[in-house]
Parts: sequence; structure tokens; C-alpha cells
Amino acid sequence: MKQNKTLFDDDNPPQTPTNKRAQRGADDKKEVTPLERLKNLEEKIANAIEKVKTLKEEKAVIERKIKELEARLEAKDYEIERLQSEKTAIKAQVEGLLNELDTLEVV
Repeated sequence: MKQNKTLFDDDNPPQTPTNKRAQRGADDKKEVTPLERLKNLEEKIANAIEKVKTLKEEKAVIERKIKELEARLEAKDYEIERLQSEKTAIKAQVEGLLNELDTLEVV
């Protein structure tokens, strides 16, 4: 049965003849101590925290921009409604003038 390792377990198993042969191949690799693993984890967490802060700042900037664009869009919608009302009024006025011209031609 294989046991799960923790950060505090030693990476060096008891030395047996079989382990000594395996150890010779592993000597080429740098051993990572639990303290180094903890330091590595701390760096990863610090990087993740910085990334979260950066993303939150970017989100705030984007949300401000969205609100600004929504306000501009609302102003444009209001302007379109105003222009459409003005167009309708002008159209009615022109139709009235054309009707008057028609009545003059008939007389």
C-alpha cells in the first residue's frame, strides 16, 4: 500500500541496497526540500493574489467604461426619439402645406 506524502515528509527513504542504486540516478536531480516546496507554494500564492488584484482593477475600469457607454447610448436614444418626433411634426407640417397648395390649384 502506497502512502501519500506531505510537505513535512522526508524525501529520503531508508537506505537499502535497491534504494542505493536508485539513489545514484536521483543524485543527478536537485532535491527539493519541504522548505523549498513551501517557498515555491508561497510564491505561487503571491502571484495568484497579484493576478486577482490586477483582474479586479481591470474589471473596475471596464465596468466604468460600460456605464459611460450606456449613458452615451441612452443620450443617443433620447436624441433619436427627439429627432423622430421632430420629423413627424415636420412631415405633418409639409403635408398641411401641400394640402393648402392643392386647394389653391383647384380654385
